[in-house]
Amino acid sequence: MVAEALPSLEQRLADVARAHGFVAFGIARADAAPQTAARLNQWLADGCHGSMIWMESRAAQRGSPTGLWPEVRSVIALGMSYAPAHDPLALEGVPDRGRISVYAQGGDYHDVVKKALKAVARWLVAEVKDAEVKVFVDTAPVMEKPLSAAAGLGWQGKHTNLVSRDHGSWLFLGAIYTTLDLAPSTPGRDTCGSCSACQDACPTNAFPAPYRLDARRCVSYLTIEHDGPIPEELRRGIGNRIYGCDDCLAACPWNKFAETAHAHRAFLPRAELVAPALADLLALDDAGFRQVFAGSPIKRIGRNRMVRNAAIAAGNSGDPGFRGILQQLTSDESPMVADAAAWALAELAS
Repeated sequence: MVAEALPSLEQRLADVARAHGFVAFGIARADAAPQTAARLNQWLADGCHGSMIWMESRAAQRGSPTGLWPEVRSVIALGMSYAPAHDPLALEGVPDRGRISVYAQGGDYHDVVKKALKAVARWLVAEVKDAEVKVFVDTAPVMEKPLSAAAGLGWQGKHTNLVSRDHGSWLFLGAIYTTLDLAPSTPGRDTCGSCSACQDACPTNAFPAPYRLDARRCVSYLTIEHDGPIPEELRRGIGNRIYGCDDCLAACPWNKFAETAHAHRAFLPRAELVAPALADLLALDDAGFRQVFAGSPIKRIGRNRMVRNAAIAAGNSGDPGFRGILQQLTSDESPMVADAAAWALAELAS
């Protein structure tokens, strides 16, 4: 009788990852995406990062895994699904409601993904005694998307996000760096073809070319990362989006293969974040903001940016019922809130 071959370390590692909620798994050599640094540096040189200074200040570490940790030999790329059960664009024609990006309607992915990464990493260290590991979500200088593509989780689509044949554009990415020499997976293959759906869907024309994003025009950047007045020429394009934007992701045809059954339960939407009333958001003070968005990734932008975003959405609503609260906000202690409120009043008047 021929003895059955035992599963490889890589196979067992994939099984452990699945047990901890990851639906996508792959391995890349630390040097598997050599073009990353050059592309990043050109993007930074063109100023496309806007005010995200951290992208520039740690570019050397971000451009290559060995720039962050010289001893790394392999990158374990992992993906956790947040595929939505509802249409991400359903509120497009509901002007008195704010649109929150799907990824932020449930629990904070930073906490959920990092906890699961640490569990997988602990298993690996226990299995291979001399293994060294480091775990990363998106708060570290790590280029998860090109590394995940190199590890076979998918490919970077024309919207620059990762696209998976099985999970569409709805994956949270994490990485485990290790000193082990693990067998690499087959890299992902770009199958965007001639499709331009994601480019065509962008409400602010943030894509100067396929596979290239100018963050300064991106609604996600403007409503989340940008701390200050939003350029007036982009405000109408924001519509009623108050935190992030799903348009380019939702437009991807590969999403038809994404099954909501694979979505992690921690990311199921909270009822109060699915379709929040703009009137309630405009009335928030600091304490109210912290209460509403506790446990959500939204909490990091603070009250002022949220109310700024809600004021712009109110200005785009065409609803004169917002005039009263907007008039009060023109005297807000935050200059960017007062500016957004004054602009919204002028829009409603016109």
